[in-house]
Amino acid sequence: MNKQTTDKVVMIRPSRFYYNEETAVNNAYQHNLGEAKEIVEKRAMEEFDELVKKMKNAGINVNVIQDLGVPYTPDSIFPNNWFSSHEMDKVVIYPMFADNRKLERKKFFKELINVIDEKDLEIIDLTEDEKNFSYLEGTGAMVLDRTNKIAYCTLSPRANVESLEKFCNKLNYRPLYFESVQEFKNGKKIPIYHTNVMMGIGEEFAVICLNSIENLVQKQIVIEELTNSKKEIVDISLEQVLSFAGNVIELKNREEKRYTLMSKTAYESFTEEQKKIIEKSSEIIYSDISTIETYGGGSVRCMIAEIY
Repeated sequence: MNKQTTDKVVMIRPSRFYYNEETAVNNAYQHNLGEAKEIVEKRAMEEFDELVKKMKNAGINVNVIQDLGVPYTPDSIFPNNWFSSHEMDKVVIYPMFADNRKLERKKFFKELINVIDEKDLEIIDLTEDEKNFSYLEGTGAMVLDRTNKIAYCTLSPRANVESLEKFCNKLNYRPLYFESVQEFKNGKKIPIYHTNVMMGIGEEFAVICLNSIENLVQKQIVIEELTNSKKEIVDISLEQVLSFAGNVIELKNREEKRYTLMSKTAYESFTEEQKKIIEKSSEIIYSDISTIETYGGGSVRCMIAEIY
């Protein structure tokens, strides 16, 4: 049986981290407060280091790659978008929407391979899809139920059906795609750009914003799949999505103890009842990454790339 959780991850320590104008065109969770770049970068590195410290203290095997800043890749702190690792020594490389994010693949590929440290890796390269403007930004665009081989995916400019189906065909996953939207204070509704903003799957639970799926048929299908997969549903609100409550990830340590990682912003948005559901099977670790969330538009799950 495929494992849902792992104890080994890759994280990329930021350099020149700042608001990425190329991704901001369809990531409404990014905000540029106009602070000096040096201040933002310093705070982002401090937030990164504190999260890594907490993960290592829990016994999680964290492999840190340092971004040296050249070429300029402001979103390198979110490596789960350009690659994913899978059992049977498979690594998938993904087509990316923003040009400056495409640079991350070549920039960090050798160091990634050194971390994985497997002689007979199979590299599945989907980047040719960029020529057709078809994108699938890794485990940001998809939330994977690895045990049941289901790829949940909300369609957006960052997640196209064609690329999703290629992934599923090559990895023997079943695609389950739908549409989800976020409503902002001005009443404007926009597609949620990444599935992992509104959804996260652990071994025994699933965090999801069902209210973001307006199509009732699609919503019911998602509910039935999660129920059939024996996941206890933690239904979060659209307001909680804005607090990155959907952007959680479950890992384990060397002793097989499970942990659910999230930001302080997300933790404070969860109700006590919701936390209790997660804590039935997984201890919560949270950390303050408010600078990274504000300028990067992503949270803890986006910062962590699992190695299987």
